[in-house]
Amino acid sequence: MRVGVLQMNVVKGDREANRAAARRLTAQAMAAECPPDVLTLPELWSTGYDLERAVELASPMGNEDAAFLGELARQYHVAFAGGSVLSLRNGSVFNRAQFIDKEGRYAAGYDKIHLFRLMDEDKYLTQGSETTLFDVCGMRCAMAICYDVRFCELTRKMAVGGAEFLFVSAEWPSPRVEHWTTLLRARAIENQMYVAACNRCGTTEREIFAGHSMIVAPDGTVLAQAGDDETVLVADADSSLVRGVRKAIPVFQDRVPELY
Repeated sequence: MRVGVLQMNVVKGDREANRAAARRLTAQAMAAECPPDVLTLPELWSTGYDLERAVELASPMGNEDAAFLGELARQYHVAFAGGSVLSLRNGSVFNRAQFIDKEGRYAAGYDKIHLFRLMDEDKYLTQGSETTLFDVCGMRCAMAICYDVRFCELTRKMAVGGAEFLFVSAEWPSPRVEHWTTLLRARAIENQMYVAACNRCGTTEREIFAGHSMIVAPDGTVLAQAGDDETVLVADADSSLVRGVRKAIPVFQDRVPELY
């Protein structure tokens, strides 16, 4: 499976500008001689953290943004895994990561479980309640969103459930960029899984976002890493490497979950 990460700036509240950026970076990624099978986008890529207008900007189940990505998926025959949007359900707004398959169909979603109080997510958004697994090119995949990567219990649950690849979408700020890169490698190493993490870059008001998107192998090797500008990362993933790492160091067999 070839994976592409679309690191982009996000304009707060301007869906058309953000869609134009997503369209441009998708075209750039797919123009390669060997284009990716799946792409991932940042957290709240279509609206940014315009949470005071969350109800206004959200669409039912995030279907407006899913339809836009579906058009790109059909045009380029590429899937989108991750890239979260504002999703409205039963009067509540969720921060939802979406999986759109190569035929443009909305196939799976994950609502952010850990809401980040420092950006007032708990005031405007509703907490998710379950993880999601899905398949891309024969690999079992999961999604997480930004603050989620600080909670090793969540990604371990995904790995125990069979996940071999984790897509992370984020709006992670620059002052804590070392936390970002360290946590991503830790989640990959401890769960012996691939991690493709797309963080936004640029600024919103006084907040500077870190970029430094990464693709990490299940042994912790960094396969690709961005700086702090818009860019496309690409790397290959092979489920046989996941199996090999898990066989070499049998972490899952040696767990003692009844003690923790």
